[in-house]
Amino acid sequence: MKTATFPSLRVDPALRQAAEDMLANDESLSSFVEQAIRAQVERRQTQRGFIARGLASRDDAQRTGVYIASEQVLETLKQRLERARSKA
Repeated sequence: MKTATFPSLRVDPALRQAAEDMLANDESLSSFVEQAIRAQVERRQTQRGFIARGLASRDDAQRTGVYIASEQVLETLKQRLERARSKA
């Protein structure tokens, strides 16, 4: 597979120095930037999916007229958290 490049990026010298200071042993600035981009892409994909599921749930509730009270949702989440904590 052919590789592609990102456009050049101009940054404040202090930001570049801060990034270089965070590099692990044998890590290049390029690999650091690539990993940061990958992580941000993944976060945004996750966020888009979350929003899409929320909008679909809203539309389903409007279509069916079936809603769940926030108190019930919060109680369910609280119970899940308590179970997870007790297992840990």
